[in-house]
Amino acid sequence: MRQAPWRIAALAGAVALIAVALVLTATSPSGDPHESAGTRQPRGVGESPATPLPTGPNEAPRTVPSVRSFEAAPGPGWAPAESTRVVTDPDGPLTDEADRLAEELDVERSDEDPGAGDIELVLDRDADCGAEGYRLETDDQRVTITAETPAGAFYGTVTLTQAVRDQGGIAQGTVEDRPDRPQRGLSLDIARKHYDAEWIEARLREMAELKLNQLQLHFSDDQGFRIESESHPEVVSDDHLTKDQVRDLIRLAQSLHIDVIPEIDSPGHLGAVLEAHPDLQLRERDGSATPGAIDIANPDAGEIVDDLLREYAELFPSDYFHLGGDEYAALFKSDPDAAYPDLAEAARERFGDDATVTDLATGWLNDRADAARDAGKTPQVWNDGMHAGGEVQPDQEREVTYWTGREVGAREPVEYLEGGWSLINMNSEYLYYVLGEPNQFVYPTGERIYEEWTPDVVRGSEPVPEEFRNAEDVPGGRFAVWGDLAEAQTQEEVAAGIVGPLRAVAQKLWDPAQPELDWAEFSELADRVTAG
Repeated sequence: MRQAPWRIAALAGAVALIAVALVLTATSPSGDPHESAGTRQPRGVGESPATPLPTGPNEAPRTVPSVRSFEAAPGPGWAPAESTRVVTDPDGPLTDEADRLAEELDVERSDEDPGAGDIELVLDRDADCGAEGYRLETDDQRVTITAETPAGAFYGTVTLTQAVRDQGGIAQGTVEDRPDRPQRGLSLDIARKHYDAEWIEARLREMAELKLNQLQLHFSDDQGFRIESESHPEVVSDDHLTKDQVRDLIRLAQSLHIDVIPEIDSPGHLGAVLEAHPDLQLRERDGSATPGAIDIANPDAGEIVDDLLREYAELFPSDYFHLGGDEYAALFKSDPDAAYPDLAEAARERFGDDATVTDLATGWLNDRADAARDAGKTPQVWNDGMHAGGEVQPDQEREVTYWTGREVGAREPVEYLEGGWSLINMNSEYLYYVLGEPNQFVYPTGERIYEEWTPDVVRGSEPVPEEFRNAEDVPGGRFAVWGDLAEAQTQEEVAAGIVGPLRAVAQKLWDPAQPELDWAEFSELADRVTAG
């Protein structure tokens, strides 16, 4: 059969190139593979690039948080080249991760088979990496990131990107990495201090660089209600986020594998709601108002809060809804039943002759937890909304965010753990950034968190007992920014103030072990490898 002229020319060219390659292979020096990466054949599907590939570093990758395991192997490692492509199954679930990585490294994106110099993202449900873990293998100047889930693959791309920023590439070998705790995040009080959507977006990107995966938004308090409402527009403050802005933030968060958790705090911290509904205000025996506290004996009070819970359960796709429960001012009285006789009477009517105002408060939070579960959410509550003793007990199907040992009737973390509740660590000794530093709070430092704190140090500076030091009993923690004195810092000052603490929290939630680097070395590394 007669062949077209272009086929003859292509065949001749291929033969010539193969001959050149054979000569180069025969004369290539032996020794360090970093010095002997050969010339590659012309590139086709799954083939190698035509120009020599750069070699990677010899040292283990250094990232923030640090990888849990790296096993070195002999070989040239990997560094990005002009020919590098990011490759994944075009019909698979990792296309977003591949696109983002290609953009970060400024390389090509391809759906073809990978070759030398390329990066391949692989989803393997049987990879034994864990829900957020990954395996990153460097071999034959090619990188393969394998994970069971898109989140794990994403964290693998973060590691690779940081390795390139730090060392220009990654050494030959295998990274095996996964977080120690599944809940790792930031809690942000946007109620007392309004933050614009662009600022929150920047925090989401910062969190993703650190492999943090939760943002809790406390958007209702005495000073403001900061997200648009359709069920009760009258409670919304002038400065607020629209629902479209929240949806945009959630979309960005989801693309970065961050869960956005809403919080409507009750029965305290409801001043903004009560300003629009003064008939629901809690009052003492003498008629004086109790600031921020709603009248939990009034059925209309539960109805309005449940309306809001249902509305925002639809807006936020998170599996969690934080219900607050802390600092109900009626319980600050030495004798709440005497100070609030109407609450005491309602408690007896509902729960029996021995019931008290404390039982009524416990029943209130149980009711809100029921509403959250009916909306498909797992409730989270503050530890000082969990009242011991009494006729009514907190229900079991909730998680407890433990922040304080200062509350009336303060209880050690172990009491909650022995009672069967898991604790999210929000230890105010280390993790509370309270604007203006009121009430003996001081701005936490990253160095102190890095050197002293672990997820198991839930209260004060001592860890929980050995048997509870695990991800089931203490699933993780969140660093919290509170706006008590909202004007004490600008948005920019807050952003700058939490950089070090967030880095330290991210490190210790990913790996609670004593870090290899000291704080100064860790900070210098973080400055190099994170985009901020």
